[in-house]
Amino acid sequence: MTNNLRVERAIKNITQEELAKIVGVSRQTINSIESNKYVLSTMLALRISEYFKKPVNEIFFLTDEDRN
Repeated sequence: MTNNLRVERAIKNITQEELAKIVGVSRQTINSIESNKYVLSTMLALRISEYFKKPVNEIFFLTDEDRN
């Protein structure tokens, strides 16, 4: 899975730390998500999408590898 979380944060002008506090995780977790090193739970994906007021699939995307 890949994402555009870094872009969404830039649009809202918030840091990884700020987003982490808002959605209840560590800054390291946000960093790992943005680096595609962490597959987040459905609950966390929903909290993040709710904060950005966007559907989950506008922030997180399956790669071709994920589909196979």
